[in-house]
Amino acid sequence: MTPAMPPNPGPSKIANPKSKIRLVAIDIDGTLLRSDKGISHHTARTLAAALAAGVRLILATARPPRSVRPIAQALKIDSWQINYNGALIHDPTRRRHIYHQPLALPTARQIIALARNLDPKVVVSIEILDKWYTDHLDDTLPTQTSLAFMPDYIGPLGAILRTPVTKLMLLAPPQRLTPIHHAVQRKFGHAVALAVSDQHLLQILNPQVNKARALQRIAHHYQLQPQEVMAIGDAPNDLGMLRWAGLGVAVANAWPEVRRHIKTVVASNDQDGVAEALQRFVL
Repeated sequence: MTPAMPPNPGPSKIANPKSKIRLVAIDIDGTLLRSDKGISHHTARTLAAALAAGVRLILATARPPRSVRPIAQALKIDSWQINYNGALIHDPTRRRHIYHQPLALPTARQIIALARNLDPKVVVSIEILDKWYTDHLDDTLPTQTSLAFMPDYIGPLGAILRTPVTKLMLLAPPQRLTPIHHAVQRKFGHAVALAVSDQHLLQILNPQVNKARALQRIAHHYQLQPQEVMAIGDAPNDLGMLRWAGLGVAVANAWPEVRRHIKTVVASNDQDGVAEALQRFVL
């Protein structure tokens, strides 16, 4: 889905010479995008100003590359991006994958068997690099990617579970997903990383995967130190990168868990929180 964008926003300010921030990592859903999935004229102008000032903007998201591409192109953001919560680092300019850390196949198979044993109707979605595989759909359980894209494959998962899985997703109404979440945590907590950004969606990744590690890799690539990095987010899957960055910023609509740990808070995603953070600390 391409966000609602004003035409040719252009830069509005120059960089603050006293700012040490040279890279800003920005979560997309709940942070950069408003609740209606648009971006205001003011936020677009402020992002353009940061780019014009030489600040690198990194989109850091649970989404796959195909779902980020329209947003990055609309905003003219071409730096490496964090996809699948850090399981993939993608270069949007060359359309190539820089880093990939998949989930172990035996673990993926065992988790699917456990989830289906507890709830035969749970939706199992598998992402491998930039492709989506599932054996059935449920329109009452959308993700931002499913709203804009159809699966690349719908059919028996056995044929797919022969290739390392980038991200495994389990979807069910919250009251049904909670016992699955607890069971996966108890049995596989040591072998996976669990990420939650929506109440009906459990994301399961390699245990070494998180946005913080991915952001650290990207900062190293651009030869930047943590004190030169600001990160902005709203959900528990953002918390690691908010803590790793020299300056972690939460939007006002952030989850209580994030607000408890991150003391620097700006306006909500619906009130140009990202623009406020850039204006206060970068421009």
